[in-house]
Amino acid sequence: MKAVRYHRFGDSDVLVQEETERPVPGAGEVLLRVTGTSFNPVDAAIRAGHLQQVFPLHLPHVPGIDAAGTVAELGEGVEGWSVGAAVVAFLPMNAAGAAAEYVLAPARTLAAAPKTVELADAAALPAVGLTAWQALFENAEVRAGQTVLINGAGGAVGGYAVQLAHQAGAHVTATASARSADRVRGYGADRIIDYTATPVTQAAGGPFDVVLNLATTSPEETADLVRLVRDGGVLLSTTTPAPEDPARGVRTVSVFVRSDADQLAGLVARVDAGTLHVHVAERVTLSELPAVHARNDSGTLPGKTVITV
Repeated sequence: MKAVRYHRFGDSDVLVQEETERPVPGAGEVLLRVTGTSFNPVDAAIRAGHLQQVFPLHLPHVPGIDAAGTVAELGEGVEGWSVGAAVVAFLPMNAAGAAAEYVLAPARTLAAAPKTVELADAAALPAVGLTAWQALFENAEVRAGQTVLINGAGGAVGGYAVQLAHQAGAHVTATASARSADRVRGYGADRIIDYTATPVTQAAGGPFDVVLNLATTSPEETADLVRLVRDGGVLLSTTTPAPEDPARGVRTVSVFVRSDADQLAGLVARVDAGTLHVHVAERVTLSELPAVHARNDSGTLPGKTVITV
């Protein structure tokens, strides 16, 4: 089968498309015929070798933690799925990924794919959708009437976070550039801050019950975001860890997403109900994945990229 993988850590040029053996599912596993995967920034960090302590890999490694495809084979003991079923999954970070024609997935990670979007595009949902859900509702317990600031709302996680916070009844302030402002407003943001024109901490006002930081910020900028949080509130960050402010009862959380098939199925249900929109900035083929990594490294990737297989 065709796969993109790397034999050593390094820059995007370590990624090569080559032929490799089709995997065989073991107990509790499903073999998926991949229709699409998507790029996530963590893919680049793992490829560069920055996360070896957290996610040790067996090289050569196939990237791609999001998978959308159809069930090709069932491993021993797998129940509830049949060959041909269309599914999505958030794969283990250090297992062989979905930038290939076939991938193994633990059966416990699978959810039925949404019926209202193209199957390949459904790969834009698992990792980032689960990150948004877990940050807002597990870590922050967002509820109606609260004020929420989402810093980095134009990105993949941010788009889902705006929609979910708005649907929960929160008042949402979102940072976005002019390029994504209309889309973010359409998702339900009550107020948009153009971070390219004014620093967020100067324009945001506040205080906010919840601040969700999805942007790359310096330690000083992150500490400034903490000051925007209401006494007793919470700041969540998927990037730079934030200092706590115990004197004001402000809690800070570093967000690490985990696979949860039930939560993923809930997100899929929202997609099919038309209340959660899947945004894909671009679609490329498997052979173009090294170029996607290169553009990410240079800061020129336009947004969520789906890789069709």
